[in-house]
Order: sequence, then C-alpha cells, then structure tokens
Amino acid sequence: MGSLFSSAHKREDIEMALAKAKQIVSSNPVVVFSKTYCGYCPRVKNLLSQLQATHKVIELDEEADGDEIQAALHEWTGQRTVPNVFINGKHIGGSDVVMAKHQQGQLVPLLTEAGALQKQSMQS
Repeated sequence: MGSLFSSAHKREDIEMALAKAKQIVSSNPVVVFSKTYCGYCPRVKNLLSQLQATHKVIELDEEADGDEIQAALHEWTGQRTVPNVFINGKHIGGSDVVMAKHQQGQLVPLLTEAGALQKQSMQS
C-alpha cells in the first residue's frame, strides 16, 4: 500500500475517480466527502441533519477507490482534507467554511437554492 497521495495512483485511476466524483456532485444537491474516523466530519454531517437538508455522504475510507477520489478532489478543488463539501454543484470547502457560512446566515439560503431544504415560511 502506498501513501494516500503518492504518485502510485495511476493517471487513469485519478481520471476515473474524478469523473465519478463529478457525477456524484452533479446528481445531488449537497455532497459531503467524508471519512468515518475524521473528527471534523461529524460537525458538518450533524449540522446538515439538524437543518433537515437532503445530502449525500461518501465515506472515502469505505470506498474501494476512496484514495483515488480524495486525490482527484484535491486536484479539482485544491482541498486535500475532509470533509469536502459541495452545494448545488459548487465546491464550498471544509468544516470551518461550512460552519462560518451557517453562523453568517449564508448556509440555509445556499441549501434552499440547491433544493436541499423544503422552503419554509421563516419567522424571526
């Protein structure tokens, strides 16, 4: 077994993983690329669940091609770490970015626009 980001990944494997990642992102309003043992991933997954947002979680450590997908995501987004979050086909970032957007009141509108939230009459 090579290291996670070694050059042992064949170019065609990375290309296939990138195509797979892009297909997943384009087919779901919200995607969280995660790892089961990641300490930051539950923050994002729990927040999305609390907001009742429709989202797809891909646990990279449970995918046969998870290392290749993570390498492909790094090439695509410049982000090496998980969670790696996409909303409405757009790369958002990791846990800190998602939490900051939520605190600034920007996350719910993004989720609503993506169709991940039921439109509710918001009363404040």
